[in-house]
Amino acid sequence: MPMGRIKTSLIKHIAHDLLERYPDKFSPSFEKNKEVLKQLTDIKSKKIRNMVAGYIASYLKRTS
Repeated sequence: MPMGRIKTSLIKHIAHDLLERYPDKFSPSFEKNKEVLKQLTDIKSKKIRNMVAGYIASYLKRTS
């Protein structure tokens, strides 16, 4: 298993909540997830938004 950055529970909570609400909007693509997050949320921090998009992408790659 590759070593990577540990995601905080805030990132995971936001991501799982969004995946529950909009399961068909997200994909394993980081770039597409960034655009979807811009439309669906009002996360001001670019870093947090990118972390959520990355976590969703890696989560969907693992579960597919």
